[in-house]
Amino acid sequence: MRIVFAGTPEFAAVALKSLHEAGFEIPLVLTQPDRPAGRGMQLQASPVKQFAVAQGMRVAQPVSLRLDGKYPEVAREAHELLQSTPHDVMVVAAYGLILPRSVLDIPKRGCINIHASLLPRWRGAAPIHRAIEAGDAETGVVIMQMEEGLDTGPMLLTGRLPIAADDTTASLHDKLATLGGGMIVEALRKLEQGVLEATPQPEAGVTYAAKIAKEEAALDLAQPVQVIERKIRAFNPFPGASATFNGVSVKFWRAVVAAETTTAAPGTVLAATAQDGVLVACGQGVLRVTELQKPGGKRLPAAEFLKGFPLEGGRFG
Repeated sequence: MRIVFAGTPEFAAVALKSLHEAGFEIPLVLTQPDRPAGRGMQLQASPVKQFAVAQGMRVAQPVSLRLDGKYPEVAREAHELLQSTPHDVMVVAAYGLILPRSVLDIPKRGCINIHASLLPRWRGAAPIHRAIEAGDAETGVVIMQMEEGLDTGPMLLTGRLPIAADDTTASLHDKLATLGGGMIVEALRKLEQGVLEATPQPEAGVTYAAKIAKEEAALDLAQPVQVIERKIRAFNPFPGASATFNGVSVKFWRAVVAAETTTAAPGTVLAATAQDGVLVACGQGVLRVTELQKPGGKRLPAAEFLKGFPLEGGRFG
């Protein structure tokens, strides 16, 4: 079976690697254009492009696929490339571009998406973040037949995964990427054999995982401690949850719900020691912060952070 693959970040690169190692023919890879990154803001290829180039795969990086969009000539060239590239199916994983009907109709067997949630819960751009933030007990991967709606297509395969109490978006991402890589190979094998069955998504339980905005990083310490702790894990590694201390933005990278109770005002630093970490009063409960970062500094365990940034007796805004 010949596959056109469309994807951009590491989640997609894991799937591309799985398909390559499984022996599928991949005559074309689509990925987002190179973007500035790092301190020097040098152009950097996506993880998918890096893997594809290393394997000698043909790569295209159109900025749009919409013939009626801002870049119709670019989209037309991309359509012509897809139409002239012999393939049976397109596999899509966190590509980042909308696939219009004109693209969905090109592959003989349609377009199949690897989505990191238990659909119909968390359709949209940030399903891993939102599942952790909401306190979901489990998540998973759905292999889905694509249609024009946002993650509305019928489900082909479902894999479930528990969310651990200490999972961050980074750790859960890696688990789901590995799960998705194995599942897409299984799905395509079943498609080859003619035994891949589609199931419509339930109408009940639809939620949307909106894209993460940097503004969400600012913690409201008047919220219950459980809500704050989940946000810290959900926003690790991006955008990084933060609170201000004497006008300085301090990022909270790791924290747990403490056993202590308090009647102090939210944001009050109850303790800040090498032994206890940083205990912060919340609207309901106490947060124990164990890894922090000041602007321009490194992520540090609380004991190391406090050597250069004392907090005891102060209050986070």
